[in-house]
Amino acid sequence: MSFRIFNLHVRLSLMLLAILEGALLLFAPHVATWLGIGSLGESFGTNSDAVWTGSVVFAAFGFMSLTAVGLYSNRQRSEITGVAVRVVAAITGAVVMSALVHYFLPDIAIGRRTLATAAGIAVVGSLGLRGALERLLDEELFKRRVLVFGSGRRAASLLELRRRSDARGFRLLAFVAAEGDEVVVPADQLIPRPKDIFRWSSEYNVDEIILAMDDRRRDFPMEELLECRLAGIDVLELPSFLERETGRVRLDVVTPSWIVLGEGFRDSQLLQAIERTFDIVVSVALLIVTLPIMLITTIAIRMEDGMRAPVLYRQLRVGRYNQPFEILKFRSMRENAEQGGAVWAVPDDPRVTRVGWCIRKTRIDELPQLINVLRGDMSFVGPRPERPEFVDELSKCLPHYRSRHAVKPGITGWAQLCYPYGASHQDALEKLQYDLFYVKHRSLVFDLAIVLQTVEVVLWGKGAR
Repeated sequence: MSFRIFNLHVRLSLMLLAILEGALLLFAPHVATWLGIGSLGESFGTNSDAVWTGSVVFAAFGFMSLTAVGLYSNRQRSEITGVAVRVVAAITGAVVMSALVHYFLPDIAIGRRTLATAAGIAVVGSLGLRGALERLLDEELFKRRVLVFGSGRRAASLLELRRRSDARGFRLLAFVAAEGDEVVVPADQLIPRPKDIFRWSSEYNVDEIILAMDDRRRDFPMEELLECRLAGIDVLELPSFLERETGRVRLDVVTPSWIVLGEGFRDSQLLQAIERTFDIVVSVALLIVTLPIMLITTIAIRMEDGMRAPVLYRQLRVGRYNQPFEILKFRSMRENAEQGGAVWAVPDDPRVTRVGWCIRKTRIDELPQLINVLRGDMSFVGPRPERPEFVDELSKCLPHYRSRHAVKPGITGWAQLCYPYGASHQDALEKLQYDLFYVKHRSLVFDLAIVLQTVEVVLWGKGAR
């Protein structure tokens, strides 16, 4: 079972975990204060407002940090050791940020030992809470029970979900053969068409019916499906169901009418103004924070390649509405690396310098793009901009490829979080499906979620090339 919050689908089990961990983070400083009476720590003082303000600050930073390291992601697949490392890293980040707030705003009083004790409580409590929920909660209770109307190739796409996390939110009860469908699904999962779909669905506690017929013109049980819907059973088209479960627009099952007439894919002046304000605030803040890193990177590039070697790499990319612009990056390849023309980057690319390998791994090479954001060429969040040569090539073989240019390209994006770095037509297709999902559902809250989860990509080196 999942809930939709600001265009984001959140599983009920993760929402429950987030609520419980939020309460843990909020009350950890209070417990630390109680334990700290005497030699164990310092109390907040007698001002109850200061107690709650300090607790809220610590809880907010803790929650953002846990989100940033991917612990509320549907795609989190780390073992217990990996989860423990992420929890410790997140709470450490919350402590550092809370200490900075206390330094600049002394009225938010939280003692050093109290903060340290609260951090220990939060780490132990979070690990214990996650372990307990994993043991006690029956994941089946939170899964939607799904009946699929169809037995052909479209219906069989449900059996091709690659990731375990893509099928974590539902339990597939059966496929119902539809007239005109070639039977492709396994026979042991296929049932004869019930005489009364509503009665069968009620008997087996069906939560959703997925319409996946290859040709719905020949067999569409309108009255029965309407009866199911009026009784509270959701009826979804296959593309919408796969989009919700996988976080991407499956181009192999969508129709042009679904894209044009469905929800999403909207823009407004207000949304553009909000995004522009967000871009300016975030890029200016990051330019200030990362200025020392950029100076060190400049020195390192010059030391490796010579004082006259160019530090920045300028390259033509395709932006919003297919308008070209010049992107800025720290140069990570040797000079004249593309004398023979544009080519895809490959793993262990021999053109990459030693400094280039390091700054690519840590994504430092992308920092000059903050200037592109300030110029308005790019947004902080959006599809990655491609070179004109690749756009022309991919537009010929991938449907709806140019639709990703309906928004500004970004430094980070939904595709970068969900799919590793790739350099082939198949990789481009996979990333396009995630990019279209972002274009369809983009919002400020979605952007914030992507920014927080990008921290995980940087810290754990995911998708580096």
